[in-house]
Amino acid sequence: MVTPPILDNKHTSVPSVFVPAALLREARRQKGLNTVAVPAVCILDPDGDLVRQLRQTGLSKPFAGWPCYHTELDTFDLGGLNVGIVGRAVGASFAVLVAEELFASGCQFLVSLTSAGQIVPAGQPPYFIVIDRALRDEGTSYHYAPPSEFAEADPMLVKKAAMALVQSGLHGVVGASWTTDAPFRETAEAIEAARSKGILAVEMEAAALYTFARSAGVRVLCLAHVTNTMGQAGDDFEKGEADGTREALTALAAITASVQNST
Repeated sequence: MVTPPILDNKHTSVPSVFVPAALLREARRQKGLNTVAVPAVCILDPDGDLVRQLRQTGLSKPFAGWPCYHTELDTFDLGGLNVGIVGRAVGASFAVLVAEELFASGCQFLVSLTSAGQIVPAGQPPYFIVIDRALRDEGTSYHYAPPSEFAEADPMLVKKAAMALVQSGLHGVVGASWTTDAPFRETAEAIEAARSKGILAVEMEAAALYTFARSAGVRVLCLAHVTNTMGQAGDDFEKGEADGTREALTALAAITASVQNST
């Protein structure tokens, strides 16, 4: 039997020849940028709703020193803390590429907030899930750690985030997600298999981000904003007022403050 390439020749304990610092160095050289540290706290916004709302309201500004070839970094005030945010880094490989570059540029705590489809109901959407583990049904994580069923979050980060959501009065739960590379291949059989494992939602980044975080020894927390039932009901994919950005920013402010205050 031939080993699938995604599992073959993976030496996860051996350092990579190509590292983010080298890419960033050359990008700075080509773009004529000085080396400037990004904010200590950064946010990944795969949907792009937060980035769009912050720009439209004039609350964010571009971070001119960001050398990434593929994305733009904005900064804004979140509960008195200057944070960075990158939009539309969708999917496991893209999210980890950006995460690698952010941590190589001075980030110390990264939060990813993505919309997700409901698997086991935990209320009427929209609501938030603090992801404590994610099913590794994507390809990126297998380059960072040997095969396993789930990627685990840092339990202390999960605990602090859950407490912060309660204190902020938002509807949030703690639970597992299913990370997939193929959102349009969520078959009835795959959904039922996820449901049998008690998985609350399906998204596209968490398993890879958590595996990267464990491998690199960095702090990453993934949140799912459950907004839909995968198009199986009318009025689906509704996030709430201002595309859910008001509640999302409230959640992010409470969580980042809780984590930073305990550091």
